[in-house]
Amino acid sequence: MYFKFRVRKFMKLFKSLLVAPATLGLLAPISATANEVTINDFNPAEELAVTNSRVDGLEARLNNFEAGGFSETTTASFSVDAALGAIDGDTTSEKTFASYQFNIGLSTSFTGEDSLDIAIDSGSDSAATADDPLAFDTGASLQVDGVAYSFPLGGISMLVGFDTDISSAFTGACTYSAFTDYISNCGTDLSYVAGGGVTVAGSYAFDSGFSLAAGVSGQADSTNGLMTKEGEDYYGIEAAYTADSWGVAVAYASDDNAGSAETTYWGVNANYSFDIADVSVGFETEETSGTDKSGYFVGLTFPEVGPGSVSLGAGTSANYADSETEYMIYEASYSYPVNDGMTITPGVFVEEKSGDDLTGIIVKSSFSF
Repeated sequence: MYFKFRVRKFMKLFKSLLVAPATLGLLAPISATANEVTINDFNPAEELAVTNSRVDGLEARLNNFEAGGFSETTTASFSVDAALGAIDGDTTSEKTFASYQFNIGLSTSFTGEDSLDIAIDSGSDSAATADDPLAFDTGASLQVDGVAYSFPLGGISMLVGFDTDISSAFTGACTYSAFTDYISNCGTDLSYVAGGGVTVAGSYAFDSGFSLAAGVSGQADSTNGLMTKEGEDYYGIEAAYTADSWGVAVAYASDDNAGSAETTYWGVNANYSFDIADVSVGFETEETSGTDKSGYFVGLTFPEVGPGSVSLGAGTSANYADSETEYMIYEASYSYPVNDGMTITPGVFVEEKSGDDLTGIIVKSSFSF
């Protein structure tokens, strides 16, 4: 509105400046010669009409530029996460840290059914700890963290992206919000976070609540081509069912790395909502050259505890073979909204190690605007 007001003021001033010389010309003495224009050759009404026409045309062009300068369907979202905590144990001796991450999400639609999404991230200069339990983005400069375009193709929802995981097209059934990154995706992180290069995926949702999704992701640079034996490619497929109070999802992923043996993953996660709590579970297996490993997770969320919610989770810190020593991670957190744009989440976690266990107490503040 301010810009339109300034444009109108400018147009009025511009008209005045154009008409002023004509008015002064009528009042000033004129010495007509054979090569000069006489007062009879000047028609103020006609000249003013031409001037108005030109100014109106210029104003229309400026209005069109203003209306089409930015798409009306483009939206931007911003978030900031800040953490302050202390971690002790293993090779870390009572380390106190403060870290942050800043995220920008840009989204626009061209048809009303498609979406172009761009993620831009920034974070602390270094990780919070060697293990970086909250998995904050690192690097103080803003960097594009992913570009994805989704659109309908028949009844299939297609996704084409760069630095995008195949699981972006998956439905999933994990409702547990992990405090630490160790047990994110209900312990099925490897089977559900596949890719990161050039990704093409599609999903189809049936009316019954059943859905299918599949995709491929891999390197596409001058050294390693997409879907070539020299590069590293990921393949993934998921089947999921979602009902009102429960859901289950099964995913398969394959890491076809030319530099090492192929690794395949199976992941299952599920949830069930009771009256006072939501239960989420996960189980994952991986196989490389005949060696099988597995891991599991269980989490409880109590959604109404005072003004916030309580989350309790436990799971293996990785997938382990039967012959390996199994280490666990335990976490507890309480998340409560201060207002519509700010949430405080204090939490504690314990990660078992071969030496001293790693214990952390962290307070995370999340802002969205």
